[in-house]
Amino acid sequence: MKCIINGKILLKDRIACDMAIFFDEKIEKIVPQNGIDVSGCEVIDAGGKYVAPGLVDMHIHGYLGADVSDGDLGGLRLMAEGIIKNGVTAWCPTTMTVSKTEIESAFDTVRELKNSGAYYGARILGANSEGPFINAAKKGAQAEEHILRPDADFIKKHSDIIKLFTVAPEVDGAIECIETVSKDTDVLVSMGHTNAAFEEANIGIGKGVRHTTHLFNAMTVLSHRAPGVVGAALSSDKVSCELIADTFHVDKGLFGLVAKIKGDKLCLITDCIRAGGMPDGDYTLGGQPVHKEGIKCLMPDGTIAGSVLKLNEAVFNLYENSELELFEAVNCASLNPAMALSEDSEIGSLEVGKRADIIIADDRFNIDLTILAGEIRYKGE
Repeated sequence: MKCIINGKILLKDRIACDMAIFFDEKIEKIVPQNGIDVSGCEVIDAGGKYVAPGLVDMHIHGYLGADVSDGDLGGLRLMAEGIIKNGVTAWCPTTMTVSKTEIESAFDTVRELKNSGAYYGARILGANSEGPFINAAKKGAQAEEHILRPDADFIKKHSDIIKLFTVAPEVDGAIECIETVSKDTDVLVSMGHTNAAFEEANIGIGKGVRHTTHLFNAMTVLSHRAPGVVGAALSSDKVSCELIADTFHVDKGLFGLVAKIKGDKLCLITDCIRAGGMPDGDYTLGGQPVHKEGIKCLMPDGTIAGSVLKLNEAVFNLYENSELELFEAVNCASLNPAMALSEDSEIGSLEVGKRADIIIADDRFNIDLTILAGEIRYKGE
């Protein structure tokens, strides 16, 4: 048994001080610290820092020079072991619009590593397939030559490993795909890289779209006479929304507004690419050249190409640029994505009976300690 004391515990609805958490693989109890018996326990002193649930990154392409679409086991392990230092304890390795053969190879690799458990880092929940069923008009950094007509059979074939996928609801075949996948699988359907009008987006929602890929980016904008995909996503209670809170993809002045509108359906993501955690310089994304400079990743024509954001940084950026309490900002990177992925019975918040995926962070949400299923997997300097 382990026990964390002297921390400010970020529960899903409040900050609890003077409490202690007891856990093995799962959380056993959260009790007042005064007078507790810690004999026989491994005691972890949080030193007055924040104790929070492990973070869930449902949309991340790469990190530390590796990319999910490479289909490389070593690269996936490197990513899993790298992001755990950022407080991420569960993630969805994310493919993009490369060739169908490469996508399937990446799925096979994710499946193999997930099922083997032969890695030390963040736990794989399943794959995120961002593309290839998108609109070329809003392709962003996706390769147009690999865009395909939406195909429900492709998603169903790999539904054992795909947790969510992106589709443009207005393209030919999309509505049938959305309806079939929603009816026949548990895969979360997300709309993104889309040129849909407000009405078309709402038709997609009516057929089963329940998520939005990086809100504002690569979709029709919100206008007072043409609300677009952004308007449909913000106005629907059925739809959760991703946000890349790096202050570059979306202006920080909008963070608080989106949080107020979406509530527990706001999911922070990184959309990180292989340049994440690496020096400034030249990299690739889906075989295309990308230049990293600071927080910006751009293709030669100026197109934004993913990010180098860390999820703990996204939490702090949201907290610092909104009226949210810190526990609410943390929910956006833990409980909310866990709910969107139907994983919240096991992860996403510090509650008795849930997995002991726990992090300790300082006032700027830098990570000091990451615990995965009760085992310390990262300890800062």
